[in-house]
Amino acid sequence: MKYLENRVTDINLAYIGGGSRGWAWRFMSDLALEEQLSGTVRLYDIDFQAAHNNEVIGNKYSELDQAKGKWKYVAVKTLEEALTEADFVIISIVPGTFNEMASDVHLPEKYGIYQSVGDTVGPGGLVRALRTIPMYVEIAENIKRYSPNAWIINYTNPMTLCTRTLYEVFPQIKAFGCCHEVFGTQNLLVAMLEELRGIKGVTREEIKVNVLGINHFTWFDKASYKNMDLIPLYRELVDKYYEEGFMDKNKNWLNKCFSYANRVKFDLFRRYGLIAAAGDRHLAEFMPPWYLKDPETVEKWKFSITPVSWRIQHRENLIEKSNRLVRGEEPVEIKPSGEEGVRQIKALVGLKDIVTNVNLPNVGQMQGIPMGAVVETNAYFSRDNVQPVMAGKLPDDVQNLVIRHVLNQEATLKAALTRDKALAFRTFINDPLVNIDIKDAEELFNQMLQNTREYLPGWNI
Repeated sequence: MKYLENRVTDINLAYIGGGSRGWAWRFMSDLALEEQLSGTVRLYDIDFQAAHNNEVIGNKYSELDQAKGKWKYVAVKTLEEALTEADFVIISIVPGTFNEMASDVHLPEKYGIYQSVGDTVGPGGLVRALRTIPMYVEIAENIKRYSPNAWIINYTNPMTLCTRTLYEVFPQIKAFGCCHEVFGTQNLLVAMLEELRGIKGVTREEIKVNVLGINHFTWFDKASYKNMDLIPLYRELVDKYYEEGFMDKNKNWLNKCFSYANRVKFDLFRRYGLIAAAGDRHLAEFMPPWYLKDPETVEKWKFSITPVSWRIQHRENLIEKSNRLVRGEEPVEIKPSGEEGVRQIKALVGLKDIVTNVNLPNVGQMQGIPMGAVVETNAYFSRDNVQPVMAGKLPDDVQNLVIRHVLNQEATLKAALTRDKALAFRTFINDPLVNIDIKDAEELFNQMLQNTREYLPGWNI
């Protein structure tokens, strides 16, 4: 990297999963909007053609007159090429195919277990983790070999275990996981201020929150806007919209498969007195099947089960869009994604410090959680440094909910690294959603492992 006055140039950025359609384009757009950064992005993907298409698309972003940040995009064929001398590494991959994901999400339905996402906890989250962890072992080993001083930004789910694996394999790694679910809850509080107090024009960044928990199961015990405590106002919002639900009228929902009316959030607030700070689709999966008992219950709580069939069709649509962008039949568009990745890079190269929520190993920022387990709290970003903000401890009743998943995730990591099928099964049946007969649970578990066996080398399946 070269440091100039108010600018940093010649940044080497490796993108693992660089054939990404959609997510990568949003990141490219954010890079194009940032005038203080420039450099080279090396795109690595097991689908080289997809990475090559993104090379063409990325360079189209840089060629636009309105692009303030000029980046060169290059598709590469090996992790070594991508990682050598990298300053930053982005990891955004899909672990497996949609066939495995369909098994993760929909096979448990035959046993009465419903999952709205299936990528973090529940039977689907566990099996997804078992096949993802070996991939992250390989990635961590290559980072240690080719770019040990790089900063690693992970976007892949299961977020907690992906980040945890990186540190397990390479303890000196400089890695953190990023998720936008907290941003969505901050935006809900922005909408609340307009709805209940007529205060308009507030930005998400102006909502100050204390973040505690684990990815997709985060909580606010404090939230404020300027000198206003937002917890009492949130109680007012919950009381007013508990039955009806409340959806930010300013938010453009991607698809009904991803929509929710915050009723799960509101119910958790009534139960525990804290603001649950993730989308309802994720929050529901961490609890007993209060919200996911069956499709009728899901409908009552006004959120959605996202079918893998939708994801398959969406992928086909994105492939078609990628081809149109490459051929020049559709223009690339520069618009902010709302993600924090570029702001984090700016802070780490010393341009502007920020505080934002990230996933990091616990070094004391969350009390009552085992040291080394990955937690999600705020962190202070400055030049070449990410310092967790001390978040404190959750109330005992909420802590009990969180710690169960923390210990399950730690057991999942151990099972994956040691190929311990018995431990993996005990973890499987300890999940709150798996409330079925032990014989049915064993049958489901074995079927799910069979369906993902291609990604479990060395396992006795």
